[in-house]
Amino acid sequence: MSLMPFLLFAFVASITPGPTNILILTNSQHYGVRATLPALVSACVAASTIVLISGAGAGELLQQYPLVRQLMSWAGVLWLSWMSWQLFRAPAANLSRDAHTRFTARAAALLQVINPKTWMMALAVVSLFAPAEEHALRDIALMALWFLLISVACLVCWAWLGQAVNRLFRTPAAMVRFQRLMALCLFTSAWAGMLA
Repeated sequence: MSLMPFLLFAFVASITPGPTNILILTNSQHYGVRATLPALVSACVAASTIVLISGAGAGELLQQYPLVRQLMSWAGVLWLSWMSWQLFRAPAANLSRDAHTRFTARAAALLQVINPKTWMMALAVVSLFAPAEEHALRDIALMALWFLLISVACLVCWAWLGQAVNRLFRTPAAMVRFQRLMALCLFTSAWAGMLA
C-alpha cells in the first residue's frame, strides 16, 4: 500500500462537507467544542470501523446485494432530511444551549452506519488502497487506524469552525439564518449523495 495517496484520500474524505461535518459544526456552535467531542470521536470511530469491516469482506457483501445497500441509503437520506427540517425550523428561542437537541455520540455513530457517503468512502478505500497480499487484514486495520486519526483532526477543525460561528453571528436573527443555511447544506448533501 502506498501511504501518501491513502492519507490524502482520507483527508479529503474527512474534511469535505457532509452530513457529519455539518452536524458537528452545528453542535459545536450550540454547546462548544468540548461538549461536541463525544459525538466527534464516536463518528470517527464508527467510520473507521466501517473501513475495517469493509476491508474484512462486508464491502463485497454490499456490492453483491444492491438492494441492502439501497435500503441503507434511503434510510440515511430520510433520517438526514428529517434532521435538516428540525434544524431549519428551529426558531431563535431554540438556539440557546438548553433548548436545542444535542447531536449525541450514539446518533453520530448511527449516522455513519446509514450515511451513504461513509459507505462509499469505505468501499473506495478498500478497492483503491487495500493490499491483496498475505497480511492484508493487518494492513487494512492500519488503514482504519490512520483514517481514525485523520478524521478526528478534520472534524476537530469543523468543531472549531462551529465555535467561531458564534463570534461571527451575534444576533438571534443572524444565528437563525446561519442555522437555516446549515439545514439546507445538510439536506443537499444527503440528497446529492443519493442522486449521484
